[in-house]
Amino acid sequence: MNYKFWQRKKDAPKKKKTKTREWVDAIVFAVVAATIIRVFFIEAYTIPSGSMERSLLIGDFLFVSKVNYGARIPMTPVAFPFAHHTMPLTTSTKAYWDGVQWKYHRLPGLSKIKRNDVVVFNFPEGDTVAVENQAESYYALVRSMGREQVRSTFTIIDRPVDKRENFIKRCIGIPGDVISMSNGVANVNGKNEPLKNTGMMPYRIEFKTMDFNYAVLDEFKLNLGGAPAIADKTYVVDASPEIVEKLKTFDFVKSVNLSPDPAGAVPGGVFPNDPNRVWNRDNFGPIKIPSKGWTVKIDSNTMPLYYRAIRTYEGNKVEQKAGVWYINDKVATTYTFKMDYYWMMGDNRHNSADSRYWGFVPEDHIVGKALFVWMSWDSTASLLHKIRWSRLFMGIH
Repeated sequence: MNYKFWQRKKDAPKKKKTKTREWVDAIVFAVVAATIIRVFFIEAYTIPSGSMERSLLIGDFLFVSKVNYGARIPMTPVAFPFAHHTMPLTTSTKAYWDGVQWKYHRLPGLSKIKRNDVVVFNFPEGDTVAVENQAESYYALVRSMGREQVRSTFTIIDRPVDKRENFIKRCIGIPGDVISMSNGVANVNGKNEPLKNTGMMPYRIEFKTMDFNYAVLDEFKLNLGGAPAIADKTYVVDASPEIVEKLKTFDFVKSVNLSPDPAGAVPGGVFPNDPNRVWNRDNFGPIKIPSKGWTVKIDSNTMPLYYRAIRTYEGNKVEQKAGVWYINDKVATTYTFKMDYYWMMGDNRHNSADSRYWGFVPEDHIVGKALFVWMSWDSTASLLHKIRWSRLFMGIH
């Protein structure tokens, strides 16, 4: 009797794979390999809005490193490959199943987030107007209509953290920093942090005469025709410090001055939406950014700042009864944070939905660090000039 019937005979011919099987194996291998690379190493993103101009332009295609800060283990593991939150060619069909949710874990990284890093993260508030399908548009609507009107008019969806819209901003403050802003200039730990040369702010430009060739301003892309004249020969336009220095050299320019929102002017929707704080996008703070292990005193002054972090991001039940705060049904006079948080702002300061509107970004929302632009496409340019050749493989700083 053959007691080794289960062993394959050495001289038995190997069964040859069919062409179909070979293609299937190759596709499966490619999908698995690409998914591992995207999740744990590097992923491509595109810039859809002008919130980071002129550091990053609409149509820039980026590579974002997952290794620098440590790759985040998928929190919604059952998902369609290469899709973010909706299926390709659709606007509402989910590309994931949220029946399985894993707790937040991150692999060790090469470094921690530093001030002025350009960071990709998931939209922290989670509110997205379904009809627009863009998180940034939510705040555009809030500024024009108000939160309650938006919520009563549009369908609001709240996706899992790792399936929310991807945002890209500059990290202005790290855990433990105290941040404020006065007349459009950010201040971190008592030190002013002026915009980089590529950052944009509104400037008041006064001309000596309007009798000059407007073509000389084309390289700066200053839309004087689209900017209302606030006085005779005076316009307010978005520009960078670098552009401002060049404008001052023209003999037809009388003066160029920063034109932020004045202190005390409240346009609405600014974090933390506290009536006791007369803040706006150019004048706010000081605010201390929470760090893991930091204990904050809970009272009427601090809770507007940290309520959402304690309740939503850290998963606690938070209530106020008869003027007393309760966390998880226990009277609370202090709270110790479980995560690190960050303060993110766009370089195009008056065209950016950022931490000035929705507050802190928790560490579990961090996706990765923007490394370099591998392609840049200008959809408004002529056919021969659509590729911005000078931006190809440009590092991001």
